[in-house]
Amino acid sequence: MRSKLLKIDVSKMFTLLRYINDALSDPEKRKARNKALTLVELLLVILLLGTILAMAIPIYHRQLEKARVTKAISDIRRCEQDLTEYMMERGTFLPQTLETVRWHNRTDPWGSPYQYLKIEGAGKSVKGKWRKDRWLVPLNSDFDLYSKGKDKKSVPPLTARSSWDDVVRAGNGSYIGLGKEY
Repeated sequence: MRSKLLKIDVSKMFTLLRYINDALSDPEKRKARNKALTLVELLLVILLLGTILAMAIPIYHRQLEKARVTKAISDIRRCEQDLTEYMMERGTFLPQTLETVRWHNRTDPWGSPYQYLKIEGAGKSVKGKWRKDRWLVPLNSDFDLYSKGKDKKSVPPLTARSSWDDVVRAGNGSYIGLGKEY
């Protein structure tokens, strides 16, 4: 029984090879074949491009998000420098708003304004608005400065999911980065 199946398969293979050989050796058929892609070749090209795009698009979005976080970190460092210069030039405390140092119209890479809260010398009304770490200890003792991140939502403790994508200033400026990494 097996030998019959094997003979049938081998004979079909030889028929297929003969057909392919005839198609390749006939000059007219070869010219027609070389002018256009076959349906199988076209499907393979589309499949390959789809696979490459399926891998490239998430990588592109990840890199774009990293670039936005880096830009927010850079902006927060620059704003921190402007606030420090303001204090040194005037010999006073921190300003009440970012408008004083001309940062009130600037937005983070996601289109939201940067958030600022003067802590140093402020009253008890500000205490509930302080940014806090996972142990609910305030991040800063001078001022809070942060971006609300991609979701444009934020709550004071960094343990909340809506604060994980925030770019925060912590440790009085010793750390500036994502809230979930602090």
